[in-house]
Amino acid sequence: MFDVTSGGLDYGDSLLKLGLEGHDLQVRDYFTPADEKRLDSADLDLGSGGPMLLPGHFVLIAGKSGKLYLLDRNRMRTSLQFYNLGGRGSYSAPAFWNGHVYFLPSESRLWDFIFSNGHLTDRPNGNGARKFGNPGATPAISANGNTNGIVWLIETKAWNGGDKPSILHAFDASNVARELYNSEENSARDRAGLTLRFTIPTVANGRVYVGAKKEVDAYGPLH
Repeated sequence: MFDVTSGGLDYGDSLLKLGLEGHDLQVRDYFTPADEKRLDSADLDLGSGGPMLLPGHFVLIAGKSGKLYLLDRNRMRTSLQFYNLGGRGSYSAPAFWNGHVYFLPSESRLWDFIFSNGHLTDRPNGNGARKFGNPGATPAISANGNTNGIVWLIETKAWNGGDKPSILHAFDASNVARELYNSEENSARDRAGLTLRFTIPTVANGRVYVGAKKEVDAYGPLH
């Protein structure tokens, strides 16, 4: 529930900009969707998707309502731009690399937007060939500077889904329609452990790590 504008203290369905005043955190600014009351009554909260900072003073955030908002962190009350996700809720955060924003909402494909001069392209620059179910996925990027970018994702399961293996996917960051690898291609060798929801690949020292039930699976080059 949001009631700050009527004298209350609740910032429900809002993205907050916080600052220190002495030893206390204070709200410096905030963004609340204009239809917050409808979102609150329909369980379409903004907080289901994590925000992502962009170069300059911008931030992206999406929630269950099926809208991706671009905000100016210096003037947050009104969105600069929003993209309609076609009713697909967001339970993940985007990733940014080399002028591209990679985003995978629920029941959708990996989307690649171009971000330039404080503006997000009105349409995705490209879509992944594979459709993911609920809850989508949060991407992680590996690259050699501005080249050889790979978008890594973990396919998990719906909130009421039964146990199943995690599936690690790799997509070409310059063409997300091209899947480079997934861990079920050779399941006898590469199958990951039973999946946990909302897991994110960790890329470090030439390997990709996948957290699963009671184990961590590590992927790297074959020797």
